[in-house]
Amino acid sequence: MYHGVKLALNSKALWLEGMKDWEGNLPQRMTDDALEEKFWHQFLQEKSNRPEPEDHVADICEELLALIQPEDEVLEIGPGWGNYTFAAASKASALTCVDSSASVLDYLAKEAQTKGIANMSFVHAKWEGYESPKTYDVVFGVNCYYRMKEIDQALLHMNNTARRLAVVGLTSGPEKPHYWEIYEKLGYRIRFARRDYIHLTNLLYELGIDVNCKILDLQKTYRYDSEEEFVDHNLRAIMETQYDREKAEAILRKYLVWIDGKPAYRHRFKAALLYWKPERKIFPS
Repeated sequence: MYHGVKLALNSKALWLEGMKDWEGNLPQRMTDDALEEKFWHQFLQEKSNRPEPEDHVADICEELLALIQPEDEVLEIGPGWGNYTFAAASKASALTCVDSSASVLDYLAKEAQTKGIANMSFVHAKWEGYESPKTYDVVFGVNCYYRMKEIDQALLHMNNTARRLAVVGLTSGPEKPHYWEIYEKLGYRIRFARRDYIHLTNLLYELGIDVNCKILDLQKTYRYDSEEEFVDHNLRAIMETQYDREKAEAILRKYLVWIDGKPAYRHRFKAALLYWKPERKIFPS
């Protein structure tokens, strides 16, 4: 069912095109489930000593929790290593986590036990293909959509599974400002992000769902052990095989700050929370 102004867009096609890298290739992790599982297994092994969430994660979590009520049954899609999971479980009456990675679910279950959180359950499945046996007061997912080729099905499934509220969270731009300056002044091609919340906003509209959008102002501080690491990390998105590194580095160094005697970079960016109250079940046409 369609309502509203007809857009001359195919937002799903744009989303799928954005899954490709800047060389026009689909990264193997996007299609290889075994490789994705290997990634999460290794990532969680390296993150065995879980630090406190970064400030920008805490800011997103605060806004997310404001949408959850203590009596709510909540479902989280793609929780990863639990940036929002345990806070949501601590506020809600119950939390179900759905993830395609067995390593992720195993990690979360052990962390929940360690934290003494007993109201969590776990489902090993891809969200876009999962048939939920029940509905939930709130269904949410933050930064979990990167592999979802059937993104329209995933969004409709959120709408049809949520009783009170469906919430899509995505961190957004702007890109680090030195990259824009290098692009504009030196003309070098940059591996800018290729997908953003606006694609999902438009796709939801095309699906007949009008969403609320809240934009959050965030900041992340990247810290480095050396100036060499600072430079290498912040020039790696330049696509040129040969370029004037001295000129690019001169632009980058305008953004160098020092914290406790070590180089750092402060990046101001945003996140979007798209949320809506499901008015009716919608099925693919």
